[in-house]
Amino acid sequence: MIRYILWRILVMIPTLVLISMLVFTIIELPPGDYFESYVAEMRAIGESADMQEIDELRARYGFDQPLPIRYLHWVGGMLVGDFGYSFEYRLPVSDVVGDRLWLTVLVSVVTIIVTWLLAFPIGIYSATHQYSWGDYGLTLLGLIGLAVPNFVLALILMYFANVWFGTSIGHLMDQKYLNQPMSWDKALSILEHLWIPVIIIGTAGTAGMVRRLRANLLDELRKQYVMTARAKGLHPFKVLTKYPLRMSLNFFISDIGSILPQIISGAEITAVVLSLETTGPMLIKALQTQDMYLAGSFLMFLAVLTVVGVLISDIALALFDPRIRLYGGKTR
Repeated sequence: MIRYILWRILVMIPTLVLISMLVFTIIELPPGDYFESYVAEMRAIGESADMQEIDELRARYGFDQPLPIRYLHWVGGMLVGDFGYSFEYRLPVSDVVGDRLWLTVLVSVVTIIVTWLLAFPIGIYSATHQYSWGDYGLTLLGLIGLAVPNFVLALILMYFANVWFGTSIGHLMDQKYLNQPMSWDKALSILEHLWIPVIIIGTAGTAGMVRRLRANLLDELRKQYVMTARAKGLHPFKVLTKYPLRMSLNFFISDIGSILPQIISGAEITAVVLSLETTGPMLIKALQTQDMYLAGSFLMFLAVLTVVGVLISDIALALFDPRIRLYGGKTR
């Protein structure tokens, strides 16, 4: 196992190098750069841009250099913790992300926890009460949750909140706390607003997890070892939890590779609709305005989380399910 982990870590290095090249290439593919987009935007609204300042910024950050030099400068800066400068916000990338990063992590982690707490008992109930009225009802709700996109659900809730209660839902805090340092009142305001995006974002995830857990658990419950355990008189709860439930959770462990990047970038469109102070809308805007350092740093951070998450899920699967170690080894 140690040899395998070391080998995977070594493989991660060229993988991340290739990803960085691909990210840099994609960001550079559109014609022009941030400064040209900025000048065009200023002219569109009838204002003039300070060309001298723009030329100084272009030279300072190497935009007049060949692409290989700019790539090496960008990657070398990230290796020492310098993620570059956001031209849109006129601040270093680390300062721009600021509170948005931990607010994104807060929303995503709470959503994941709520999803797990709801999905596991519902999935187990549906699998152990197959074709009952409860199973049919939960299946209907799950299919509705999968069919309705999160941003559409957000629009529906915003409409009814405004029509029925005359209130506008959105944001993660009251407007007076925006751009203010953290305080007890601000923390309470965040907790008051948190449940709305958690419900909206977690709907589809809960429904999908329920369907997969139900299908996997039903498959395990039909196997011979479960029938043998029941014939020997084992308690039904022990028959369920000893092996069937454990073996049906492989998909849950394999999802770790996608959960980690989703913590940072999940539900971007929903965040835009609800005007959430998270990193999703910032990433979309950075890509639209060709804010290279901000967008590139986000994408590379997501790539690192994905690679690390896949490694963690593979190791956990090998430890959790002995069949994977057996079939994954050499055969003679």
